[in-house]
Amino acid sequence: MANSRSGDSMTARIVRVLETFDTDRTVQTASDIARRAGLPSSTAHRIVAELTISGLLERDEDGRVHLGMRLWELGLRGSRALRLRQAALPHMARVQEIVREHTQLAVLERDEALFLERLSHPDAGANITRIAGRLPLHASSSGLVLLAYADADLRERVLAAPLRLVARDTVTDPGVLRGILRAVRRAGYVIAPGSVESVSTGVAVPIRDRGEVVAAVSVVLPRSSSPDEALTALRDAGAAIEADLRDTR
Repeated sequence: MANSRSGDSMTARIVRVLETFDTDRTVQTASDIARRAGLPSSTAHRIVAELTISGLLERDEDGRVHLGMRLWELGLRGSRALRLRQAALPHMARVQEIVREHTQLAVLERDEALFLERLSHPDAGANITRIAGRLPLHASSSGLVLLAYADADLRERVLAAPLRLVARDTVTDPGVLRGILRAVRRAGYVIAPGSVESVSTGVAVPIRDRGEVVAAVSVVLPRSSSPDEALTALRDAGAAIEADLRDTR
């Protein structure tokens, strides 16, 4: 598509507009979008108008903008994430019956853990994860599993970047993290106390499809709880999810 004076393609500008929305910012004005996308006001208003006509964005009664239902529809068509979520959900539900806390599913996406699903009990403890939310790979049990089985170039890129301290016990030392990742590959799971929130422990196992780790399924428990029962439930769920993925090829 045609480039702007800044050299950005139209596709890049559309992506910048869509990326101004997140789990905490679901409704905006076109002016807000322009400022956050770093676009001229006239450009942002024109893109918003065109995306609204196509249904990718929608306006509320006050004229504010939110993501459109058609964007959700298109995103699900033939989506690898949809297939994975459909295979995982029944088995995640069985894990959740046992742990009665939080059970979640994450994939690797652009050097972060992207969460596709979360099941939570009403009385469950703290958990900052949200569906369609992201966490740094080094700072959650799901992320550690995904990072452990990622290709070596990605691991080194993540470990070479500044590692953000998400909670008091988040591991940010690259050498220590390398040891943790080796242990994950040996054991096939991780138990990560306090990595995201000091009061919680994350437990996660990998999900494979055609031999490749494509996701991690995890639970978030109170830090005072034993992870043993949850780990057994997760391993059983992981094996069942992998079997269902094989059946849906």
